[in-house]
Amino acid sequence: MRKLLRFLKPYRVQAVLGPLFKMLEALFELFIPLVVADIIDVGIKNGDTAFIWQRCGIMVALGVVGLVCSITAQYFSAKAAVGMAAGMRHALFAHIGKLSYAETDRIGTATLLSRTTADVNQIQNTVNLVLRLFLRSPFIVFGAMIMAFTVSANAALTFVVTIPALSVVIFGIMLISIPMFRKVQGKLDRVLGLTRENLTGARVVRAFVREEESVREFADANQALTKLQRFTGRFSALLNPLTYVIINLSILVIIYRGGVQVNLGNLETGDVVALYNYMSQILVELIKLANFIILITKACASAMRINEVFETPQGMTKSDISNANQILVKNGNVTFENVSLSYHKSSDTVLEEISFHAPAGSTVGIIGGTGSGKSSLVNLIPRFYDASSGSILVDGHNVKEYGDPEALREQIGIVPQKAELFAGTIRENLQWGRANATDEELFRALADAQAADFVKAKKGGLDFVLEQGGRNLSGGQRQRLTIARALVRRPKILILDDSSSALDFTTDAALRRSIAALDHHPTTFIVSQRTASIKEADLILVLDDGRIADQGTHDELLERCAVYREIYDSQFKEVTAE
Repeated sequence: MRKLLRFLKPYRVQAVLGPLFKMLEALFELFIPLVVADIIDVGIKNGDTAFIWQRCGIMVALGVVGLVCSITAQYFSAKAAVGMAAGMRHALFAHIGKLSYAETDRIGTATLLSRTTADVNQIQNTVNLVLRLFLRSPFIVFGAMIMAFTVSANAALTFVVTIPALSVVIFGIMLISIPMFRKVQGKLDRVLGLTRENLTGARVVRAFVREEESVREFADANQALTKLQRFTGRFSALLNPLTYVIINLSILVIIYRGGVQVNLGNLETGDVVALYNYMSQILVELIKLANFIILITKACASAMRINEVFETPQGMTKSDISNANQILVKNGNVTFENVSLSYHKSSDTVLEEISFHAPAGSTVGIIGGTGSGKSSLVNLIPRFYDASSGSILVDGHNVKEYGDPEALREQIGIVPQKAELFAGTIRENLQWGRANATDEELFRALADAQAADFVKAKKGGLDFVLEQGGRNLSGGQRQRLTIARALVRRPKILILDDSSSALDFTTDAALRRSIAALDHHPTTFIVSQRTASIKEADLILVLDDGRIADQGTHDELLERCAVYREIYDSQFKEVTAE
């Protein structure tokens, strides 16, 4: 939790004023039992109505001033807590955005969402409560004990025994509860993961009639979470009953001993009432403190989970070379030299000993079976992953020499396998490629991506509003828009990662012709399952189980590469037979 306090520094003034005003409120509250004692021992005993009204006025004044202090403290505490949470959430989101694909895959999207939202909210609520109670409650507890000694040292000895006993109960339960709440959050991640998976894949679940299995799997995870939450909740619930028992026993002792002292003439009745009120104040504050401790245990678990994300190193680091930021992609030559890749240190090798050279302006086709490493290979060029060994050179410079990864990616146009679009207009989505692109440039990119006709047909054209993920477009339309978004950048290197799978053969062929005719001649990498999509490429890489089975032109590979010929025959012989 201490590591996250850096986000509270901009609000240090509010973080100090909030507790101070709460302590002022507590100070005024401690005087009320003495005023009540005066009313009983002087006003009521002597029948002095004026004195009673005078003391009642003092009580009202103390209450009003305490209320003003409480509202002020709440304002400052809330401002500090919300500001801290906003800063933490912003930093967490920025850090996650800079994690490598490998780290994001390892942690999991559902867990990252949970930590960015639920865990941050948990810390926000806890900080708000801490700023209001961490001075007030101890001040009331120990202040009430001191005030009790001013009333009767003999009777107040009960406080000396009660407070340590309560501290043992509270902190004992807290220490045991923290690991439990961490496990609860882990189970919650599992439930969130299943929820996200089943909601995003609802159509697939229904298509394969897997509703019952999905419901059963979710029910099992939910039941495991519920069971653990119940056990943790029952254990934490011991806090209030135990504190009530200790406090009420203490009150009985005070009333008994106070009554004896009154009979002996050593105490006034009002003094006993004051002692009772001080013990009641301690009871109320310790109940708050008990609930506060439970909240702290949850917050500690959340803080550990958030710290795990912050402590996850960014896979992509800046280059240490002094002129790193001056390196620019001028031509787009790409060379792989004995490149191997493992997603994690202990995992199997995904790519092994990959070597090839792609001259500037050339087209490289990449083909192979499912899981052969095609997408992994092209993801190494923009440094979505870093190679485990070997070198990837762009214009003769290692990709790690390009300073920030963004310096390299600004020169690369990427069309991922899954067509990702964002809620907003078509224009806003295309301008992700280049923010200052004009409408003329946008339509030129749309024409090259074979998307201009359907965009013009939409109501509003470039101002047509897309739903989240582009749900109001067909799969082919989404793919063509993502291609156009990459072309708007006019990149030196263009990566098409199986980005025409939803297009018909005619549109796919027209797309390849327009890309080949681009006036800025990017070095193009085409990942595809279709040999028709890459047969005109200058160089074709045939991947097989993470290795290059062969490389060459279409005609060369048909003659000597069995893997390529098998893929080609499986597609074109079937077409001929039909």
